[in-house]
Amino acid sequence: MDKMTGLKRTDYCGVFTMADVGREVTVCGFAQRRRDLGSLIFIDLRDRTGIVQLAFGENTDKEIFDKAFTVRSEYVLMAKGTVRERSSKNKEIPTGDIEIDVKDLRILSVSETPPFEIAKADEVGDETTLKYRYLNLRNEKLTKNILMRHKIAQIAREYFYANDFIEIETPMMIKSTPEGARDYVVPSRIHNGKFYALPQSPQIYKQLLMVAGFDRYIQLARCFRDEDLRADRQPEFTQIDLEMSFVETDDIMDMAEGFVRKLMKDTIDVDITAPLPRLTFAEAMNKYGSDKPDTRFEMLIEDISDWAGKTDFAVFKNAIEIGGTVRAIVAKNAAGTYTRKKIDKLTEQAKGIGAKGLAYIRWAEDEPNCSFAKFLKDGELKALIEQLGAEKGDCVFIISDKTSLALSVMGALRLTVAKELRIIPEGKWNFLWITEMPFFEYDEESGEWLAMHHPFTMPLDECIPYLDTDKAKVRAKAFDLVLNGTELSSGSMRITDCELQNKMFSLLGMEKEEIDAKFGFLVEAYKYASPPHGGMGIGLDRLAMLICGADSLRDVTAFPKVQNASELMSGAPSVIDTIQLDELGIDLKTKE
Repeated sequence: MDKMTGLKRTDYCGVFTMADVGREVTVCGFAQRRRDLGSLIFIDLRDRTGIVQLAFGENTDKEIFDKAFTVRSEYVLMAKGTVRERSSKNKEIPTGDIEIDVKDLRILSVSETPPFEIAKADEVGDETTLKYRYLNLRNEKLTKNILMRHKIAQIAREYFYANDFIEIETPMMIKSTPEGARDYVVPSRIHNGKFYALPQSPQIYKQLLMVAGFDRYIQLARCFRDEDLRADRQPEFTQIDLEMSFVETDDIMDMAEGFVRKLMKDTIDVDITAPLPRLTFAEAMNKYGSDKPDTRFEMLIEDISDWAGKTDFAVFKNAIEIGGTVRAIVAKNAAGTYTRKKIDKLTEQAKGIGAKGLAYIRWAEDEPNCSFAKFLKDGELKALIEQLGAEKGDCVFIISDKTSLALSVMGALRLTVAKELRIIPEGKWNFLWITEMPFFEYDEESGEWLAMHHPFTMPLDECIPYLDTDKAKVRAKAFDLVLNGTELSSGSMRITDCELQNKMFSLLGMEKEEIDAKFGFLVEAYKYASPPHGGMGIGLDRLAMLICGADSLRDVTAFPKVQNASELMSGAPSVIDTIQLDELGIDLKTKE
């Protein structure tokens, strides 16, 4: 193999234009493919910026020409030559107007035949591409995604630095504190039998930084949660984490909006109008059936309980009698798509997420076909259709049940129907805030009210009197940032009053001993005065996924985990040897 002696890279491969014609340049990268035309050889050279064509012909030194002939896919090359205009241009790549007439070629490293063609990695199964992730990352699409992730991180730092935030690292090995998901734990060799936890978020530490007087904190924080994976969830992820003192809710939201506007403009040249729309949690659930609604399309949920309660249809009446509701969506021009067979499939999906069934009206012919028509009196179907504004060609889908269940099922069906009808517009970026989140949610199995947020979240001032009397009325000074149906961020104002904080702990069923054991250091800190403060954590991974138009966090994560939280490339997690286990005082028991 050759050495680099005497050559240094002058340019990246993907940057050349016609303005560079005549320049002598040196480029480095991987050989994507070689085309041998007898007296001509062309090599596509790829680096992180793109591809440039290397040309070898009759005027090329024979030794260099012969060396080019030996090049195979994924060889690492260094080439020196002169940029010239291509005789046969390629409009598929940015550098397609030019090529490099090579005078010197170095083969720096040879490659075995890769297990898949890099340029066609999308056609290969995940098991292979994730096993050879370092090869998959050479693919142009993944390379661009990782570079976009880098740019988002860069813009975040630039923006928050410019607004007087201080970047402070918080510990990666902390005390285990409840934050909603299971902790990943790290055994301590020195403190035998004790464990650190990997942080689910830097929550307590960033609040302590406010107590310490660092009134504007920022960190690109690594977080860890041992929970079931899905397309928009990985066991380890990155938050653009911030906290601010001497502020109110609007100040934090305004700061985040400034970041969003700069980010979207600097990455994909999209102008976002501020202030961003706001919906209360109750409004979002009633209109969209979701606390992270996709507002790029209409198809709002309609409350038809008043109409349904006057009918003789027992399914509707029973739902209303138990304090529930009857909700509907109108799918415009859907009758052609939603055949009876397709509606049956939609019904099964509704049942799969808790519904007892799905009522419908399908108006494909002159008269609408209603699944519950025999239970209706004359004029009732017409009245419903008029109330909903349904027309010939439309479908109406109806759920009746307890309100929370009916809304959540209706919200899921709304998204399914929109995707199947292909009415969700591309290239639209609908950010919005969800505010006034419920502080508690009722768990029917246990009969108890459970906290929806971490225990440091401040209730709305007017709701504090309800903490002891009516938990259903308690709303939080909490807010979520949503983009196109994906939750990007959760934030809140924090409790800084010792008495109120201890009350919140007790409302969550924690005794003084447990409070002292888990949060004593935070409660102690508040005894020495704390400025009013609040903050949020914006999911960098999810931002990157949406901006890149990716389907999964895997596509914007360099080395992702799969569904069972393992990494196929390295084989993590793996067993450790007996010596390490003995040092940690751990005796493994094999599960049956």
